[in-house]
Amino acid sequence: MTRSIRIDLFTDIVCPWCLIGTARLDQALAGLDKDVQVEIFHHPFLLDPTTPESGQNTRERLKEKYGGDIEAMQARVEAAARDAGVALDMKVQPMSYPTVKPHTLIRAAAPGQQYGLAKAFAAAYFLEGKNITDDAILADIAVDHGFDRAEALALVNNQGELDTTKALAVSASQQGINGVPFFIFNNQFAISGGQPPEVFARAFRVALGEEALTQG
Repeated sequence: MTRSIRIDLFTDIVCPWCLIGTARLDQALAGLDKDVQVEIFHHPFLLDPTTPESGQNTRERLKEKYGGDIEAMQARVEAAARDAGVALDMKVQPMSYPTVKPHTLIRAAAPGQQYGLAKAFAAAYFLEGKNITDDAILADIAVDHGFDRAEALALVNNQGELDTTKALAVSASQQGINGVPFFIFNNQFAISGGQPPEVFARAFRVALGEEALTQG
């Protein structure tokens, strides 16, 4: 008998903790019994809706927003990524780019393709240093995840679709989601941040009714 878990996942492509969080989720998914079916539905979130189309240097943006030792901050992120099995080097991608276009493609993808497409965009951005506002790059990646190339190019140039993506991102913030990654399990409970695999494993047990959400 197949058992199922639904995960509604809010991420942003330029968020390193989303890269880490999904890697740790994948580690937990690998430990599930074969009879458990997990469906992951992606939702857009914009870390910084004001990022210019031409992009902005990430270190400068972080310095402006947080101050402090940005190099040390990024070193902590790299260490967490290595722990999750991701060879992240923040120097590979020095720029932050707006993410409405890739989010639009993720949103339009078939449910079974959304998670893989989102991870592919994040890998292209962080690990290959690609500009994820470039239409050709986005289309190249999208065709490996169920899209016709012409369809993908049309979507990222459709202002109505882009506006819908922006509105959904605003709606997420209005619902109280103010940081990503953010995972909602079976519309019942949520986990925020790049949690260790064992936290996700427990979330699976709760979602399957094998363990209580709160321990008495």
